[in-house]
Amino acid sequence: MSKESILAKNTAIITIGKICTQLISFFLLPLYTAYLSTEEYGVVDLLNTLVSLLIPILSFQVDQGIFRYLIDKRKDKKEQSKLITTTIYFLIGQSIIYLIIFLVISPFVNNSYKYFLATNLIATAFTNALLQISRGLGDNTKYTLGSFISATVTILLNVILIVGFKMNAYGMLTATFIGNIACIAYLTISLKLPKFVKRSSYDKNELKTILKYSIPLIPNQISWWIVNVSDRLIITYFMNVSMNGVYSVANKFSSVVTTVYSVFNIAWTESAAVNFKEEDRDKYFSKVLNVTIRFFGALCLGIIAYMPFVFNILVNGNYDEAYAQIPILIIATMFNILVSYLGSIYVAKKLTKEIAKTSFIAAIINAVINITLIKFIGLYAASLSTLVAWGAMFIYRFIDSKKYIKLKVDTKIALTMILVCAVTVFSYYLKNMAFCGVVALGVTIYAFLINKNSLSSILKLMKSKILKK
Repeated sequence: MSKESILAKNTAIITIGKICTQLISFFLLPLYTAYLSTEEYGVVDLLNTLVSLLIPILSFQVDQGIFRYLIDKRKDKKEQSKLITTTIYFLIGQSIIYLIIFLVISPFVNNSYKYFLATNLIATAFTNALLQISRGLGDNTKYTLGSFISATVTILLNVILIVGFKMNAYGMLTATFIGNIACIAYLTISLKLPKFVKRSSYDKNELKTILKYSIPLIPNQISWWIVNVSDRLIITYFMNVSMNGVYSVANKFSSVVTTVYSVFNIAWTESAAVNFKEEDRDKYFSKVLNVTIRFFGALCLGIIAYMPFVFNILVNGNYDEAYAQIPILIIATMFNILVSYLGSIYVAKKLTKEIAKTSFIAAIINAVINITLIKFIGLYAASLSTLVAWGAMFIYRFIDSKKYIKLKVDTKIALTMILVCAVTVFSYYLKNMAFCGVVALGVTIYAFLINKNSLSSILKLMKSKILKK
């Protein structure tokens, strides 16, 4: 089987669980915006933002380290046991230290949601670790099922607790915690974790090796947090928590694209690491890059083009201010995707310090622009700062990555996509439904034309798999 076929197969496996749950969650947006006030939605988003900030500090990013090193040990059960045992023991120790600190500080924090910051943070840390262990062992099916179980339980409990029990923000946070616990339970059983975790397998040298790789990813992850979600804290501080709720809804649409890419990126990061030393790597990496640009560029354009027709259906009127931010955030997401793609090159080379450096630059750009402009242009400061930060980071990484690999971009596709994007964004803000309809049709045809060869290859691969069975 070719490298492209393996990548397509792994992506297809992971897609099944991820996309289904994301779509369900997305179409529940009318429920969330109907039952939760902008303030409640803003509080939930803010708490999740803090969890994403503290995760790398609690875990030291060991989930990323164990994934990378398990790839190299897939045929060595003894080494797998050492890596997994060491990681689990380390996370248990870190969680105990965190709980002690939390219990000391919590009496001075007057917030009724504060205990979710403890429970959800620890549950998320273990969920992330077990998911990455599954990936590192090469079992993408269990990774998919674990993610699917977590998301499905969370979504179902959201509906039950918000609609049935009227728990509102408490319901969403409780659902998230139980969803993580369900994922941990499934992966512990399905991966037969007790078979790997043995006290005698704990190895300080393995821990040093993992931490040497993962610790440089802490500032990187915090930098990504600054670019991705610090906007929420800045909006809450300079404006109010209700506006944070509005901004969170605007981000829901771009998060659809991010989720779709994350599915692909899971398989791609592994493929990049495995195939980086191959002779045809430049051709292979360039081919995947251009497929990424065509497919995700088309997806971004499609969301912008059709948004004028569906926004009022999906979103309650209290969140109307989110409409103006959506195109900016979606274009920023496209740059985010390209940055992540280039990041796989650094992962393959184990250049975690380089990853951290480029992310830190983007974080500074984002924070400075946001804080400087938010008093003058409001929510636009948050979305524009995100766009500029990801754009600058992409340019830097694209130039820097040439030291390790020669990437060739299809300039014809890139230029036509910029032109189509300009027309699509113009029609979006013009809000002339007839013109928007023409543009949406044009974008649909354009998306099909630039992706037809990729779609044909995928269909042929699927057909061959079916015939083999």
